[in-house]
Amino acid sequence: MKNRIMSVLGAAVLAAGFLGVGAPSAGAAPGGCAHVSSTHRPTIQYGNTGVAVKQAQCLSNIWGGVPKLGVDGAFGSKTRAKIKWIQGCHGLTKDGIVGARTWNVLYNPALDCYDPYPG
Repeated sequence: MKNRIMSVLGAAVLAAGFLGVGAPSAGAAPGGCAHVSSTHRPTIQYGNTGVAVKQAQCLSNIWGGVPKLGVDGAFGSKTRAKIKWIQGCHGLTKDGIVGARTWNVLYNPALDCYDPYPG
């Protein structure tokens, strides 16, 4: 229950930050994640490296879960576990592959998830 409350509070603070500063510019990424353009959404998966992986890691940290991912551009087992968790929160196939549907939820984080965070 405490984790759920903290998750909701964290999402509320994040949302307030976005709303309190005014409307973000077109193509702006949430949470200051600007490793690549928000329109650059290649399919990435375990073993991939690069700036698209950094973007996915940065965006996934907006979701919460402890510990946060290191934004190192290496798609390893921790990144895969976190992506699967996020996919499960949205009823997507939990395959750990960041394709079009997963990118969409990374850029549009839900305020709450009832699945326990892996780890």
